[in-house]
Amino acid sequence: MSAAPLLSVRDLSVAFRHGKAETLAVDRVSFEIDRGETLAIVGESGSGKSVSALSIVRLLNYPAASHPSGEILFRPRSGAVLDLLSADEERLRAVRGNAISMMFQEPMTSLNPLHTIERQIGEILAVHRGLSGEAARAQVLDLLAKVGIRDPATRLGAYPHQLSGGQRQRVMIAMALANAPDLLIADEPTTALDVTVQAKILDLLRDLQRETGMAMLFITHDLGLVRRVAHRVMVMKQGAVVEHGPVGAVFAGPRHSYTRALLAAEPKGEPALPHAGAPVVVEARDIKVHFPVRGGLLRRVTGHVKAVDGISLTVRAGETLGIVGESGSGKTTLGQAILRLIRSEGRIAVLGRDIHALGSRALRPLRKDMQIVFQDPYGSLSPRMSVAEIVAEGLYIQEPGLRSAQARTIVARALDDVGLDPAAMDRYPHEFSGGQRQRIAIARAMALDPKFVVLDEPTSALDMSVQAQIVDLLRTLQIRRQLAYLFISHDLKVVRALASHVIVMRNGRVVEQGPAAALFAAPREDYTRDLFRAAFSLADAAPPAPRQG
Repeated sequence: MSAAPLLSVRDLSVAFRHGKAETLAVDRVSFEIDRGETLAIVGESGSGKSVSALSIVRLLNYPAASHPSGEILFRPRSGAVLDLLSADEERLRAVRGNAISMMFQEPMTSLNPLHTIERQIGEILAVHRGLSGEAARAQVLDLLAKVGIRDPATRLGAYPHQLSGGQRQRVMIAMALANAPDLLIADEPTTALDVTVQAKILDLLRDLQRETGMAMLFITHDLGLVRRVAHRVMVMKQGAVVEHGPVGAVFAGPRHSYTRALLAAEPKGEPALPHAGAPVVVEARDIKVHFPVRGGLLRRVTGHVKAVDGISLTVRAGETLGIVGESGSGKTTLGQAILRLIRSEGRIAVLGRDIHALGSRALRPLRKDMQIVFQDPYGSLSPRMSVAEIVAEGLYIQEPGLRSAQARTIVARALDDVGLDPAAMDRYPHEFSGGQRQRIAIARAMALDPKFVVLDEPTSALDMSVQAQIVDLLRTLQIRRQLAYLFISHDLKVVRALASHVIVMRNGRVVEQGPAAALFAAPREDYTRDLFRAAFSLADAAPPAPRQG
């Protein structure tokens, strides 16, 4: 470590006030980051990782949050040493998004839904670099191309809701890199990205470090990424640092029991297999979803985006069909089409009944047999409703005469099935961790006793130990209830642990499909091989060479 590191955090404590009570979220944490170095912070949800990072640029909810102790010294390329904890707002505004940039985990809540992508990236260039007009547009196009947005010129006028989750995350990365910061704080920056784009983004960040000397604070639950990108790793538990050292040394010989548990946590076990002669729950034939592209003064249709282009599939009771592919390949669109959440062409049969031509009123009674668990447990649960209200909402729709006491009994049973205490049903989502919120989302789907469940990236926002718990939970529920799953994911380790059959998608079409064991052992197509190689090489990658201080 050099004599004058870029960032020095010393004895940092963070407390949150709830009424008259005060909770210590971070307890005397210290670390340093040198120029060109990457420090990774790992730990389970609630360990204090993000709170520590947000403290650096003072983005916590003040005055509810306070710092009982600590100092944060920042030494930018230009200017004097700055204590960020005592700096005034004017000096902080000059640093935020310029010398220090931050990439957040949830792009849908971080991007402005009312502004185009060009305007949001251009605003950063205008505020800190004075760029506008064609100069700003050229810079925006270059940034979008660097982070892997295909045909960036066609995306300049797009709004966040018109992009996939992975594309939105790439836009966030472009915004963070716009002003070539001295320090990049990356809070779960690749959560929504497929493995091939993950590899490209990590290579991009590493190239920028070599070119500019940018330092990076990398917060993640994916230990494979830590091995690939970080020089040092800091392990946190319940607000305190339990282990800290070079990545190679910590991964090869972890000293603390908690670190050993984190390194051992990954989805395990074999997929559940359908019984011989298991009935077909869902059958889809030649599904197409084509979105019109409009242009000109009269907004006439000039073409179509073929998000799903002629896909057929069958899912039996007790079977999990995995859908994998890069971001934008049409995975989520396919799942939504099968549930009749968006319009499509083709034939869809659920429990032997053709539902494609049914109106919304005729389809409503069948909704209880078809449920979905979304990717984001933060955005899919209403913050204004208690857990009991969230889980019971579908029950009241399907059974209007249901009494409150009966509904609470069903809610209690559903919460118990997913490993949550039924006594907590009157609490609100913000009072639960990310893993607990995802369990609530699963309980909401299971309360209606469905036959078919679409699981859309249900583990991507969760840390490794909670991922393993959710996979075990989903497998247990499937065996107990003989559920049919459509499991959409870019995490191939989770797919391998849960799916018995896999479809690989690219640009709305099927590239390859077959039994999961055979496909993972010997993929036939180049695209599938590249996808698998990117996924499983991350965990085996050697860490960057130690920096010489």
